[in-house]
Amino acid sequence: MTPPTARTWSPRGMTPVVRVRGRSQRRISIAALACYKTGERPRLIWRPTVHPDHKSGGRRSFAWTDYRDLLVDAHQQLGKPIVLVWDNLNVHRDRRLRAFIDAHDWITVHYLPAYTPQLNPVEGIWSLLRRRCQTNTDFTDPAHLMRALRRGLRQVQYRPDIIDGCLAGTGLTLTTSPLEGQ
Repeated sequence: MTPPTARTWSPRGMTPVVRVRGRSQRRISIAALACYKTGERPRLIWRPTVHPDHKSGGRRSFAWTDYRDLLVDAHQQLGKPIVLVWDNLNVHRDRRLRAFIDAHDWITVHYLPAYTPQLNPVEGIWSLLRRRCQTNTDFTDPAHLMRALRRGLRQVQYRPDIIDGCLAGTGLTLTTSPLEGQ
């Protein structure tokens, strides 16, 4: 994640130049689940990972096993079946992850249409993180960035109104199935 610049300055008549170090290293990944249930406060379950340098053989992003572990942890924390609404990220469609999901009756998956990030509430959370904990910050190393991201995610995690706002921003609503209403 490249930190956004909210404000900058330069002498009149000069174009400001903002240099960002480490732009293409891509060593940190975060996966999050925004969890909603009618009548209950929303929850945010997230897992960050610092990857070894990809130039020396490390991964650039989460593997299917990382998503599997996140789903298992979420199921344990929530203690209920999970209905996932996922975007079309290639790892979400991995055959091994699909086999894992098919083998467990407590997971149901629905995929968003292609190229519709505006329907994904987690995209709103990423936007908030970029604007809150990354703006105008020159991170000294990956550990500094990770501390800022964890602090920002904790702030969102304990503010259910923000998580609700991310769902409202998509235009989607929670509905109960006919079986739940009976």
